Amino acid sequence: MVQLTPGAGGMYCGNCLRDNALVTHWNRSGHQVCMVPLYLPLTLDEPDQSENVPVFYGGINVFLGHRIPWLWRFVPKGMRKFLDSRPLLKTIGRKVSKTNPAEVGALTVSMLQGEHGRQRRELRELMDWLQKEQKPDVVLFSNALLLGAHQRIREDTGAKTVCFLTGEDAFLDKLPEPHRSRAWGLIRTHVRQVDLLVAPSRYYADVMTSRLELPPRRIHVVYNGINTDGFDADTTADVSTDVPLVTDPSPTLGFFARMCADKGLHVLIDAYIELRNRGNIPTLKLKIGGNLNPWNESWVELLQWKLELEGVLQDVSFHPNPGRAEKIQFLRSLDVFSVPTVCDEPFGFYVVEALAAGVPVVLPAKAAFPELVEKSGGGILYVPHDRFALVEALEELFADGPKRRHLSVTGQNNARDFFTVQRAAQEIMELIENGRARGEE
Repeated sequence: MVQLTPGAGGMYCGNCLRDNALVTHWNRSGHQVCMVPLYLPLTLDEPDQSENVPVFYGGINVFLGHRIPWLWRFVPKGMRKFLDSRPLLKTIGRKVSKTNPAEVGALTVSMLQGEHGRQRRELRELMDWLQKEQKPDVVLFSNALLLGAHQRIREDTGAKTVCFLTGEDAFLDKLPEPHRSRAWGLIRTHVRQVDLLVAPSRYYADVMTSRLELPPRRIHVVYNGINTDGFDADTTADVSTDVPLVTDPSPTLGFFARMCADKGLHVLIDAYIELRNRGNIPTLKLKIGGNLNPWNESWVELLQWKLELEGVLQDVSFHPNPGRAEKIQFLRSLDVFSVPTVCDEPFGFYVVEALAAGVPVVLPAKAAFPELVEKSGGGILYVPHDRFALVEALEELFADGPKRRHLSVTGQNNARDFFTVQRAAQEIMELIENGRARGEE
């Protein structure tokens, strides 16, 4: 099998983490799976399964080839190979800002046009390598934005194809017209030829079934899983215990996700300030962790300035860009976890990670979160976009030690049983091997 996964520069990307974990497990289970990075090298917190594989559709060549195609066609192969080198792409990836959909509409359409777009040379290079080095039986696409290569891969390799669906709608809807309509139209055409479509939640499967105009149940739901090694808390116990959780003199509220407006960091900081002003939890701490990129640093500094003006900055700590061990230690130090996202999440890896660490979650009742809370039994929901409702939910949970204990143990046990990469990898492999494609039930 071959897994095609686009790198996200210096950002931790949920799709990258998912793909890398799946490939790791499949290879350990005796399958032969090669992970191929596209655009940029991957940023991961576990061993990189694509480390010794060339980067295809290198970001510099793709960008310049699209902007100045009349000149780029004459660039020597040696120069293009240098621009695709991992060290250079890794350096560029750390410095470039997040992709702005409003600026890449034409490029997105061109990529989706495959051999009819401006990236024909990159597609040929990928196909030559696949046929000579891999000869795949199955090719997996990390998201639907990569499907411009699908027809050529199917025709030249005869491989069965799998496409994961995660968050494409949010990106595509921000493209300017006419690129938005053209991109959606191309993806609708491509997905009809894919053997297996997989979404990480029933919520997102329903969204994309409608947006892609597909028959019911054409998209299979496989909940994402994580590697739970190291997440075990020292305080695990039988959920039936009626022993109250020992109250920490300095209870801690935590946020762990990308530090940006989409994830609602500013919403949680406002809720924290309100909780402190109420005075019912005078020693409440706030810990903020996750991916912090250069283009969000000034925004985070403004939030820190706001906390200082409110006189609570000394009780708030920031932990940007931790590794895996630091992330697990961070999560296990929390009493309650909340990421009040502004966007609609197709899944939310950070939710499962908090649950696996034994931390109860408080989330807005929207998108995939109700499914995650229901299946895990490890959290509570509040009315979305209502800061007062968030504050009330947090205050009530901090005041109820036994309930926190119940949610902690239940959520952690269910995360170990259900939200694991082993379970996700097995379900996907069964779908592939049983030919459960095109909506057969």
